[in-house]
Amino acid sequence: MNRREFIAAGVAAGAAYGQTERPSHRLPENDVHYRRVRDYIEEVPVPEYRWASENAYEAFRDMKYGVRLHWGPYSILKLRSESWPFLTMSFEERHRYQEMYRTWSPRGFDAGEWMDLFAECGMRMFAFTSKHHDGFSMFDTKTRVSRRANWAAPGGPRLEDCDLRYSMLETPFRRDVVGELCGAARKRGLKIDLYFSHPDWYDADFRPYNCAPMQVPSSARLDPRSYPDVAKKLGDRILTVPDPTPAEVNRMMARHRAQLSELLTNYGPIDMLCLDQWLGSSVWPQLRETILHLRKLQPDVMLRARGIGNYGDYYTPEGFVPGSKENTEMPWFVIYPLGSSFSYESDPSRHKGSQWIVRNIIDCAAKGGNFMVGVGPDGDGQFHPTAKEQLRDAGGWLRANGAAIYATRERRGDLWREGDDIRFTRTKDGKTVYAFALSWPGRKLRVTSVVPQPGSSVHLLGYAKPLAWQVDSGTGLTIDLPEDVQDESRRPCRFAWVFSIPTAT
Repeated sequence: MNRREFIAAGVAAGAAYGQTERPSHRLPENDVHYRRVRDYIEEVPVPEYRWASENAYEAFRDMKYGVRLHWGPYSILKLRSESWPFLTMSFEERHRYQEMYRTWSPRGFDAGEWMDLFAECGMRMFAFTSKHHDGFSMFDTKTRVSRRANWAAPGGPRLEDCDLRYSMLETPFRRDVVGELCGAARKRGLKIDLYFSHPDWYDADFRPYNCAPMQVPSSARLDPRSYPDVAKKLGDRILTVPDPTPAEVNRMMARHRAQLSELLTNYGPIDMLCLDQWLGSSVWPQLRETILHLRKLQPDVMLRARGIGNYGDYYTPEGFVPGSKENTEMPWFVIYPLGSSFSYESDPSRHKGSQWIVRNIIDCAAKGGNFMVGVGPDGDGQFHPTAKEQLRDAGGWLRANGAAIYATRERRGDLWREGDDIRFTRTKDGKTVYAFALSWPGRKLRVTSVVPQPGSSVHLLGYAKPLAWQVDSGTGLTIDLPEDVQDESRRPCRFAWVFSIPTAT
């Protein structure tokens, strides 16, 4: 089905059910996670499905900047790449990893301090890992795990029965981290995004999905997109066990649905649900029913598209900023770690810097997207001093220039930039264009695609006096920079400079 057919089919389905189709509900063809599921997830969602409302989409596009937090047992060991290193551990190391929670008591964790930092740094939202792939729940789940791998069993690893939640409430800490974060964020006006991994490497019912260390004879059929990678990467570190029974599959999907329902029931309104990875084609009908159920619980929650295809409300370019406007109208949020991964970064030199944050905020806003910087605390709940310093620097820049970022929109076509050093945003009503100079322009800034309204005042944000300007048919708009801002110490900010230009609508 081509794009025109997709939109036409959606319009017909939406009209039949009182909902007008918007073309913003199609993932880009080259999105890695979409390509993993497109063989079995229908292009056009079932007619009874509803995406989040226009108001939710508008609020999503207004945010522009936020933080992505990864925290879990992997933080105790200060592992990079979150729980992924679990796959390459020896059996004995896996056993120790899965037992660490029994002594974990992060006394340095303070949800209020975290949210104070993020509000100070100009974030409008936070995303937090309620459960990563290792299966450890950072929230007060009432669901229970019935089967797991005993990696240290005599004679070698084997499956065993168990009865536990494998959650933060079973640690000595015994506190609902997700609940505390949601409460603290709401007091400070920050929007809430709860991350949740579809696969679960602790609960044996979830075998063999998405690089699970427990594989089965039918792995190549149940998860053909993952199995070649896991077989190559893990080799003899795979525990091969029998195929899941129908009862185990049903139990897996029931627990999956129950945990997601807890997140959308126990913590008040949730703005975004950050789904990750995927399951398989054989359980897609049940997962689709779960998505329909979640829509009933919170109709306006914005669903990340991973694992659910075009049922998603937004998608996330990961570890890169698109080189130009994205090849989709679906809203997007870049996620990019400040350090070498999304979890705790212990090496100060690996943090990418304050200017890197600011430039990515600008670049994403100019192209019509949002930017989420990834940081993680250590096992005690403390962020690295270098990370905090760089986040605060970016927050200082936003205090001077946030009007050009928050609740703005991209300009049409290729007018989001001029050359390598100029970016643009605009107000929603189109009456003001903001020009960002990524390098100090010297005594004059020249742009060709903006003409000020006659008689209007052009300003450098953070500088009180209006700037002289003139328009020439050959060279375009020239803005004069006064002598007193040529001294770097007297400029209103660092990293990038923003010019507010009233325009005729």
